[in-house]
Amino acid sequence: MIAEKNKKNTFNIKNFLIDNNTYLIFLFLFILSSFLSKNFFTVMNLRNIALQQAAPVFVAVGMLFVVLTGGIDLSVGSMMALGASLSAILTANLNVNIILSICITLIVGVILASFTGFLVAYANMQGFVASLAIMTIARGIAFVITNATPTRFPENTVQYLVSKSYGYPIIILTIFLIILFWFIQKYTAYGRLVIAVGSNSTAVNLAGVNVKKYIISVYALSGLLSSIAGIFVASRSATGSPTIGQGQELDAIAACVIGGASLAGGKGSVVKTLTGALVLALIRNIMNLLAVPSYPQDIIKGIIIILAVLLQTTTDSRKTDV
Repeated sequence: MIAEKNKKNTFNIKNFLIDNNTYLIFLFLFILSSFLSKNFFTVMNLRNIALQQAAPVFVAVGMLFVVLTGGIDLSVGSMMALGASLSAILTANLNVNIILSICITLIVGVILASFTGFLVAYANMQGFVASLAIMTIARGIAFVITNATPTRFPENTVQYLVSKSYGYPIIILTIFLIILFWFIQKYTAYGRLVIAVGSNSTAVNLAGVNVKKYIISVYALSGLLSSIAGIFVASRSATGSPTIGQGQELDAIAACVIGGASLAGGKGSVVKTLTGALVLALIRNIMNLLAVPSYPQDIIKGIIIILAVLLQTTTDSRKTDV
């Protein structure tokens, strides 16, 4: 009896480590960063991380919902550029009210991203191919409407999003987003059905659920959040540029995978995806504080991502064996 009880306790500890490895990776990097640089664990630096990660978190959450259905969205970086550029052009060049400019921008982002979902759901195109095409189109539109020139927002517009006087609304909105989509995924029929579509779309379809509608909706959601993220990035420099968001699709996918999401669909967590995005942020931040040149940073980040994903794969296989 005593031996069985001890074995049971060991089993529980093992499962705890497996289930929370994403958080443990983050905790390890956070502690390591605190030791590596005296400037890391300061209010200013942590606030800067929060401001910088608002946009990547929005993109990563949108990507997660696409990944949960077994899809992929490579257009998120270009949608960020389009969101930043279009809102800047409408506000600065056409004198449209900033709120209306943002609304128009978000509508355009949703329509364009929904077309990606339509290609996947009704034209039976792979998400990789469909979003690759929209990635090119969206970035091209951003360059055309700006004439490849960054456009500065008028004073007292998007700058409020990063204003200390207003309590950094960009951070507040990001916290709200995490809580909202955590609730949607965990407690709503929509969240459960998105996961079900990724797990077994045939069974869901036979149950009478319109799978195609859900596929379109997750791409539309990704486009919406990516457009918002583009505006967030633009708010920090008060400039909309067609080059915003380059490579962001890779970071978003990495955040999902580090967070334990399966690219085959049906598995993933909003909170763990957030943690995955923060892991990438810590890596980037500590290397900047240590004055590591940008190119070696990419190499180091890539190696750490590989190790993190290998850890996820290993622990998942062990959990299955258990």
